[in-house]
Amino acid sequence: MSAKRDYYEVLGVDRGASPADIKRAYRRGALKFHPDNYKGDKAEGERKFKELAEAYEVLSEPAKRQTFDRYGHEGLRGSGVHDFSSMGFGDIFSMFEDIFGGLGGGRDRRGAAHGYDLETEVELTLVQAAKGIDQTLEFERMDFCDACAGSGSRPGTKPDRCSACGGYGQMQQQVQGFFGVSVRIIACPKCHGGGTIVTDPCGDCRGSGRRRKKRVLSVHIPPGIHDGQVVRVRGEGEPGPGGTARGDMHCYVRIRPHPLLGRQGDDLICQAPISFSQAALGSKIQVPTLEGTMDLEIPAGTAHGEVFTVKKRGMPTRSGHFGDQHVQVLIEVPRKLTPKQRELLEAFAKTEEAHVTPQRKTFINKLKEYFTQT
Repeated sequence: MSAKRDYYEVLGVDRGASPADIKRAYRRGALKFHPDNYKGDKAEGERKFKELAEAYEVLSEPAKRQTFDRYGHEGLRGSGVHDFSSMGFGDIFSMFEDIFGGLGGGRDRRGAAHGYDLETEVELTLVQAAKGIDQTLEFERMDFCDACAGSGSRPGTKPDRCSACGGYGQMQQQVQGFFGVSVRIIACPKCHGGGTIVTDPCGDCRGSGRRRKKRVLSVHIPPGIHDGQVVRVRGEGEPGPGGTARGDMHCYVRIRPHPLLGRQGDDLICQAPISFSQAALGSKIQVPTLEGTMDLEIPAGTAHGEVFTVKKRGMPTRSGHFGDQHVQVLIEVPRKLTPKQRELLEAFAKTEEAHVTPQRKTFINKLKEYFTQT
């Protein structure tokens, strides 16, 4: 996900702006970037329109605004901020109908009454990502009012059928174009696509049919999940206007870096330092894995940077298999030597003159040949 801009910057207001200033700024910007008004690139206009809606949702609610002022975007994780990227324009206008006076409809891009999606983020260790985990989420969402069961009408009464659309929630609109008059279907502007109008509102929810409620949810994160992947929990979002179907919860997964293991796809990588004598003579070393440490045989004559692969010690895959773990050995050269170590190495160095390694011998021969020719 790309970095989000400061919400005050998005709305073009200062941090001390009043609620009325924030509302005016949002209305002005949203109407400017609405597809019926925006003359520039439509995709860019849609992105800015939804960015404005997200900024307004946070800054218009005192609790969320206070959290954002203190902790920024990080503080809003799991706070129930809507996933506006999945909404249609009509849905967004319906959410803030008190601002726009009924502009827009209550249908999403799929044309059906569908609830609002929410998004949150969970952070896992690499071990948790490998084994899978049931993660508990706590958040707030708009839910059906218990008093009126979501109808918006006072208990014991029912909403009236919309007289403008006859209860269908949609109307035909004639549009004059270059080639003549065309007809398009739009959400009814009077009932916002719901088909009914509340005439005797519920006292608890004031006719909206919605109340903010706390929700505790257990989400299963499958083994082997990658950083940035999304787990969608169907039906755990918010109910939409005029419909009983809830939206979904999108749970973005972040995996904390492991102090010893890196990840490439389904494989794991680690670097293990060894001494010169271990590389020359061979040795057995301990290396980290997801399940603890394991012994790894280092054969005599191992070179710096050589990689050893341990099969099936990586991350699990969807097919039920496992990736591999690759161990790269790095030969450390001591910066300080004791007198005894220096004495032994100097004695060893004298033996190297009589026993030149093949690679070094080839290099010396090429060096002599090059400078002889020049």
